[in-house]
Amino acid sequence: MVTQARAVIVGVSGRMGRALVRVASELPAVRITAAVARAGSASVGRDAGVLAGIEPLGVEVTSDLPAALAVADVAIDFSQPHATRANIAACRAAHTPLLIGTTGFAAELTESELDAAAGDIPLLLAPNTSLGVALLIELVRRAARSLPPEFDVEIIEAHHRTKQDAPSGTALALARAAGEGRGLEAQQALSGACAGGNGPRRQGEIGFAVVRGGDIVGEHTVLFAGSGEELRLSHRAGDRALFARGALTAARWLAGQPAGRYGMGDIVHEDQYLG
Repeated sequence: MVTQARAVIVGVSGRMGRALVRVASELPAVRITAAVARAGSASVGRDAGVLAGIEPLGVEVTSDLPAALAVADVAIDFSQPHATRANIAACRAAHTPLLIGTTGFAAELTESELDAAAGDIPLLLAPNTSLGVALLIELVRRAARSLPPEFDVEIIEAHHRTKQDAPSGTALALARAAGEGRGLEAQQALSGACAGGNGPRRQGEIGFAVVRGGDIVGEHTVLFAGSGEELRLSHRAGDRALFARGALTAARWLAGQPAGRYGMGDIVHEDQYLG
């Protein structure tokens, strides 16, 4: 693993982008060397540190991603779903490892496209960059494998009122983990996200409950409900900085990896934490 990673933040004008800049300023293991916002953004031309509410970094926000990649060891993308394909292409051209924290791009990109990109660069998809959530996903997979199929699975998630995708990317990742534990294909595991109407729960279906309101940072609970007993596995985020710290931890790790597909579970398994 590299001692210090030079990182470019893509989507720096967003909440997560600014949080990444703030947290990185406190961590010697990651240095922000470039910051990118969409063309026409009022953030372009500003200092990334000032934009994030800290001291100036001497890093001017640009809309030129290829130029930004020339001075970076890894890219961290928290921009918009419609820009993900172009961001991947730029990173492939520059041979720069890419961490994608953006969610909601399922309709924009196919698994074959992501696999093709991972053949050229280290690619880490992280619908949630919390290290605690990464462990939660592993625990859900194990619980689903261990408990009998008579236990119903319900994923309950809550976020702030302005979050656009529902269920959240993390909720879908938890459903995939539960499905893997039960030997389900990904499409089967996610079928409950699109199910509507009334009637009893279908045997084996993974259910979803979504809450949107206020400024909730993120809460996820996986309920395994059996006859006469329940198991709940939960994670609650109280501060967006925890996602930034997790993303920076993963980015530094990713900068030293060979081409391939990775997830936050790889970080937890290798105990790679920032000091």
